[in-house]
Amino acid sequence: MRTSKTLELVVGLFVALGLAAFFLLAMKVSDITTLGNEEGYTVTALFENIGGLKVRSPVTLAGVRIGRVTGIDIDERTYEAVVKFLIDAKYDRLPVDSSASIFTAGLVGEQYIGLDPGGMDEYLKEGSVIRLTQSALVIEQLVGRLLTSAVSGEKTSE
Repeated sequence: MRTSKTLELVVGLFVALGLAAFFLLAMKVSDITTLGNEEGYTVTALFENIGGLKVRSPVTLAGVRIGRVTGIDIDERTYEAVVKFLIDAKYDRLPVDSSASIFTAGLVGEQYIGLDPGGMDEYLKEGSVIRLTQSALVIEQLVGRLLTSAVSGEKTSE
């Protein structure tokens, strides 16, 4: 009887440790540990097409994550996507003429914003708008263009 209770206790402890490890792994993979980090400044950029960009997508500079996308909306006047992102406070010396591009991590990976610094002496601050942007490359549009050009090329050769 005593070994049965000990065995149940060990199995219960093992299951509890397994659940805790799974929880920590889920937190690490989802990067939810940075959810409460709200120190920084919000910047806005306008894009013609954001592809699969999502809220909480990374914002990078030279491959280093410096922020996260906090909101995506549409400008009802210009019909462009309005992307707001929070840049960490320690990156407060980004020139106002910096550019923002939407890239894809890997062949079919998540999309993120990559910043390229400009050369001006004035820096981005809370509420700044990045004017130089490059929209996402949408694979479906590229394939459609390729097929259209292939079909029109066949017709002109006849």
